[in-house]
Amino acid sequence: MDADLSNYRKSYEKGELSLEQSPDNPLELFSTWFHEVDTHFPEDETNAMTISTIGLDGYPKNRIVLLKRYTYEGFIFFTNYNSEKGRAIANNPNVSLSFFWHGAERQIIIKGKAEKIAENLSDGYFESRPRGSQLGAIVSEQSAVISDRETLESELKALEKQYEGKTIQRPDFWGGYLVKPVEIEFWQGRPNRLHDRIRYKLDAEFNWSKNRLSP
Repeated sequence: MDADLSNYRKSYEKGELSLEQSPDNPLELFSTWFHEVDTHFPEDETNAMTISTIGLDGYPKNRIVLLKRYTYEGFIFFTNYNSEKGRAIANNPNVSLSFFWHGAERQIIIKGKAEKIAENLSDGYFESRPRGSQLGAIVSEQSAVISDRETLESELKALEKQYEGKTIQRPDFWGGYLVKPVEIEFWQGRPNRLHDRIRYKLDAEFNWSKNRLSP
């Protein structure tokens, strides 16, 4: 198999990013960009993000998860703590998050440390999930090898009968992580590949500095 993609071209012309007009706190810029994309580019799944971890085998691995909340403290997502990503985070909490919003020609890359959120916060989010998603979280031994899909579906049906008419409690192995950022880079596509890149870094005094990077 040999595919030559060298002629793929796109000119980025939908926006610009100025260092002087960027806020001092990157979380403010993140919020602005998120709402703009969510409003003007509904075809994008705005809260879909890539999380990169360093696996127990020493290799980095990326996968898509959904951002469920962001605050000035950081970014929250939920998963199975015993999954491959959960075990990777337990071994090395340094992670990277990235968003690519092709409609707006924007990208955000976040470096940070992941930590489990309080159990009551995980409980609250779990209770808000559709019942099917709650049962799916229980039945899925995420990242484990399974024989076939039919086995998984039969286990789900058994759980549906077991919990019929009952409240479903969050399992201990499932919950949220907060990624506290130490570096955030904003990328705005520009013509002639002269893209705008603004990088924020958090110092030892918990103050943010920002610089423009060469594209």
